[in-house]
Amino acid sequence: MNVPSHPVLSCAEAKAWESQLLRDEAAEWAAMQHAGAAIADEIVQDYREMGGFPGNARILVLVGKGHNGGDALLAAGELLRKYPGASAEVVFAFDQDSLRPLAARAWQPHRESNRVRVSPGLADPAAQAATYDLCLDGVFGMQFRRPLDEKVAELLARANTHPRIRFRAAIDLPSGLGEQNADTVFRADFTYATGVVKEPVLRPENGPFVGRVRYLDLGFFPVERATPGTPGRILLADVLSPLAALRRAQTDKRTYGHLFVVGGSLSYPGAVVLAVRAALRSGVGLVTAFVPESLVADYSARHPEAMWVGCPVNAAGAMTPAGFSRVGERISRATALAVGPGLTADPGALSFAARLAAEASVPLLLDADALRPEVVEKAAGRPFIVTPHAGELSRIAPLLIDGNRVKTPFGVVVAKGPITRVLCRGDTYHSLFGGPVLARGGSGDLLAGLTAGLLAQNPADPLLAACRGVVWHGRSADLLARARGQVAVEISEILEHLGRALVPTPCPTSPS
Repeated sequence: MNVPSHPVLSCAEAKAWESQLLRDEAAEWAAMQHAGAAIADEIVQDYREMGGFPGNARILVLVGKGHNGGDALLAAGELLRKYPGASAEVVFAFDQDSLRPLAARAWQPHRESNRVRVSPGLADPAAQAATYDLCLDGVFGMQFRRPLDEKVAELLARANTHPRIRFRAAIDLPSGLGEQNADTVFRADFTYATGVVKEPVLRPENGPFVGRVRYLDLGFFPVERATPGTPGRILLADVLSPLAALRRAQTDKRTYGHLFVVGGSLSYPGAVVLAVRAALRSGVGLVTAFVPESLVADYSARHPEAMWVGCPVNAAGAMTPAGFSRVGERISRATALAVGPGLTADPGALSFAARLAAEASVPLLLDADALRPEVVEKAAGRPFIVTPHAGELSRIAPLLIDGNRVKTPFGVVVAKGPITRVLCRGDTYHSLFGGPVLARGGSGDLLAGLTAGLLAQNPADPLLAACRGVVWHGRSADLLARARGQVAVEISEILEHLGRALVPTPCPTSPS
């Protein structure tokens, strides 16, 4: 099936696309209102990772001449409406008289407000001493071109180094970032991409400026219109919608697939448990796990929903090729096979994994210690998913990837990172869900189990399983961080948020 996604565009492509959609001032104003409401709503949600947006928040708004400044003013207005105890200080990067018509229209309601004041700038001693709960960067958007005005560069530099700004939010793109960056660029904690995700925000080298990227879908890509055919696409939460639908009444456990998981060792006994637990939450009908013999009694007592099969280990506590027969004699029951969590890099364990990759007759997911050339090369003849982090990807990329293209038509690469990429053939899908709460041991094991469970349910479409897996994993992590913060959590708590993550979050409509 087609994966629900929207295209990534260059700044020039985005400008041309928006000019086709927003043909008059009324359409532009409606889009700006929609953007302002969506930005404010998403900031409130993301602020929950720090305990919640303060009712008496002090908001700093950096305003340029054009629509980006208007979006910032509208977002600030929404926040002031939601929080009657909040106040705002507005810094105009250029003269107020230079505001373009729609930016001036967005500023108009604030002119007489006793909760909004115009600040002389961040060089002002009062501003230097102030604490700001939020800084909204609306100086430039995709229209930015070098060189950067010295006065504006100083403003951005002071915003970057101000010691008492708690949350920095860039609207569309951080100011100073574009097809070519300025020497000074606003450093955001979050960048809220409005309507279109522009390609510069996804460049790895721009990560320190962009922070975390949120895509705010403003309806710029209606299904009845052809969209630009760029290879980069943004995954939408809609990819999960079928999982939230009612299942057919006349079904049983075999309807939803049977996943085999091979992993674990006496050195790393926990990884395979995390993978199995995630698989059990994926909706798959059956899970059978092949683990070291001495661990079976404990695992089966703690997680009786899975079937646990013991395999022999060597003196190092790693599974050996002798366990292949125990998998092989049952493989006809499986609809997918996951190999790797906790396996270790022991030669015997890798030989076991390589034989499974070569001879198993079902779609594969390879993770963790199975992500080695001698294993991955054996999988190339059948549908497979690999889930490497950056270090693992560097080992196997020569086998699988040529530029941005996956060499084999059967393979899907899930390149984990701050922005996880799913690569299949010549397409790249970006997941903007998740965040630093995922930077914990075991996060990848949960993703592997969840994705493998989805693959077992739909073995003919590994790309869809991979895309659903990363979005589901990331959305659950967002919910966990918003509920508990980023620090005092255990990675397995993501499992408790999987159900809520399937429920779509509606984008706010523009204020009437």
